[in-house]
Amino acid sequence: MPPKPRPLHLTSDHVARIPVIEDPGPPNYAFVRLATDADYDAEVERWISAAPGDDFWIFAYGSLIWNPATDTDAEKIAVARGWHRSFCLFDQRYRGNPKQPGLMLCLDRGGTCRGVAYRIPAARLRENLHKLIRREMSMVPSAFPARWIKVMTETGPLTTLAFIIDRRDQRYIGGLSLAERADQLAQAHGWKGSMAEYVLSTVTRLEELGIHDRNLWQIQRLVAERIEHHWPR
Repeated sequence: MPPKPRPLHLTSDHVARIPVIEDPGPPNYAFVRLATDADYDAEVERWISAAPGDDFWIFAYGSLIWNPATDTDAEKIAVARGWHRSFCLFDQRYRGNPKQPGLMLCLDRGGTCRGVAYRIPAARLRENLHKLIRREMSMVPSAFPARWIKVMTETGPLTTLAFIIDRRDQRYIGGLSLAERADQLAQAHGWKGSMAEYVLSTVTRLEELGIHDRNLWQIQRLVAERIEHHWPR
């Protein structure tokens, strides 16, 4: 069994201090366009055609851990080597806004990431993949396109679909310290909620699973400290 989760510095009380705003609409980026049904159809078919076997697995490392967006019929703790979770995707709509942009989690190259591999039921594969793609890809080209990666589980290796940041994309934010990321995460909020809520949900679920991410643990403490300063009661 996973060890008992440790108490977090960041709490629901911190999250409750941060307002939720109305949807400002999609950002007016010159280098992307809104995804269409045709884009979604093509991407789902690309995933299915490239699948390595009869079982279809996805690798969850952030919000997909606590909000999978699809039906699943099996899960395994998994380790992705050569990748790490990082707040590196610029967001000024969902959990950020133009004045206080957020940083969403993506897989970035280097290091190691422990997460969860979920299997999507074969009988409802396309239905569930369409749910997934509509949540993960609102713009074309995507800043974090899906690709197949190898992960290791306690029962052996798996090939899973994972969403990985494209460092060439203009929305990629690299090179920030943990303190700089926390500065941004503590103030960002959008129509789907705050980045603080996103951090809290992710760390809470990881701790429940017995997954300790050292950087994320430090970030949740730093975010809590900054909220107490920026958003006093």
